[in-house]
Amino acid sequence: MDEEIQKAIEKWAADEFRSTNGQLEWMIHKALKEAGRLPKKDKE
Repeated sequence: MDEEIQKAIEKWAADEFRSTNGQLEWMIHKALKEAGRLPKKDKE
């Protein structure tokens, strides 16, 4: 990952009181949801 992008994500994470990993998971989840590609949870 580009160093500038990583630093921007780390700052964003800190601003949101998340870990960098947590921020990346949130970003991926949001992108999947917006693209309509979020896996559907099995209904039991």
